[in-house]
Amino acid sequence: MAATSLNKNNSAVKRIMQEAKELANDPSTDYSAAPLEDDIFEWHCTLRGPVGTDFEGGLYHFRILLPAEYPFRPPSIMMLTPNGRFELNTKICISFTNYHEELWQPAWGVRTAIIGLQGFFPLKGQNAVGVGSIEYPSGERKRLAALSREWVCPHCKESNLDLLPDPPSANGNISNVTVLALTTLGAVAPETPMARTPSESVPAEAPPVITPSSARSSDIHPEPQVEAMHSIDTLMPSGSTAAALHARPAPFIARAAVETPAAAAPLAPEGRPRTQKPPLLLVDGAICMLFVIALGIICRRMV
Repeated sequence: MAATSLNKNNSAVKRIMQEAKELANDPSTDYSAAPLEDDIFEWHCTLRGPVGTDFEGGLYHFRILLPAEYPFRPPSIMMLTPNGRFELNTKICISFTNYHEELWQPAWGVRTAIIGLQGFFPLKGQNAVGVGSIEYPSGERKRLAALSREWVCPHCKESNLDLLPDPPSANGNISNVTVLALTTLGAVAPETPMARTPSESVPAEAPPVITPSSARSSDIHPEPQVEAMHSIDTLMPSGSTAAALHARPAPFIARAAVETPAAAAPLAPEGRPRTQKPPLLLVDGAICMLFVIALGIICRRMV
């Protein structure tokens, strides 16, 4: 369809031209899209692979085919760049394409389809099943991602990297995406820590010097070691008292034995130590014994 023969009063043509103008005035570093000059119902788009996936660093070219009833009917999407996730030159079955017209909303547009397609790239397993879906090994997807940057569209006659250049890094050097792609292809070796020469070796730190003033008292006079912990169960009485104590368990730690000086004998008023008196019971017993012996001797003489 030639651009000169377009009916600009057609609602689909108005909508498509409006979206093309918006994408040109508000470009993104993640994708680029524009309609063909000879057919505005066919768009060619280049999409950057999602970060943190097997497609990171890749650039993928695809077609968006808009129906004549657009935006009241959804578009169709066909992938052109080998990627390991979608078949080539096949209409992809995802929620916002012609396979699910009941889910399409007229408020959506080409930008919505591009962003939605980027979100479908990392899906795996049952979530990735559908018409036009394939699942290559992770290593093959990474290899295709690196090769996709130089892939040239037969219609656009430009490589993906020319259509969607890498954004410059913050310090103005080569971007991390470019380094990732070159590393995958083996053109750039990954960064490794630089080996130190003997002259650049880091000197060993001298051990700290401990002065008498900085030494702790615990280092000079170590504290006595405490006996091993014991269980309070070995010290508990039997019966109801033991049951009551079991309700409140607590660890028992034996304390270090500390010798205490024996109590000194009390001093007499004169300063001499008092003599220890024998117990009163012992004295009374001796007197009784002497009395019994004397009484026995007297009885024998009387007889």
